[in-house]
Amino acid sequence: MNTYDTTTVEQLKARLDAGEKLNLIDVREDEEVAAGMIPGAKHIRLGTLPDRLSEIPKDEEVIFICRSGGRSGRACEYLSELGYGRTVNMVGGMLAWNEL
Repeated sequence: MNTYDTTTVEQLKARLDAGEKLNLIDVREDEEVAAGMIPGAKHIRLGTLPDRLSEIPKDEEVIFICRSGGRSGRACEYLSELGYGRTVNMVGGMLAWNEL
């Protein structure tokens, strides 16, 4: 059972287009983000999350992004276990985003 929420790329794009300020964290590897990121996203590789927790707001919604939704789901699960209450996984990841 997931302990985090999900969003679709369409829902996320609509929120961004409406000017909503969102906490977006891209957990892909360096070579993956070199090909492009969602504007405004912060790059924190999945493997470095434990060392960079201070950069992630604990009491605000945080949307995690990866290539297909797997690693971002693991990031959400990990942070939920640490007491982060509003983690959101972008379903389909950048593969889906790039299809918009």
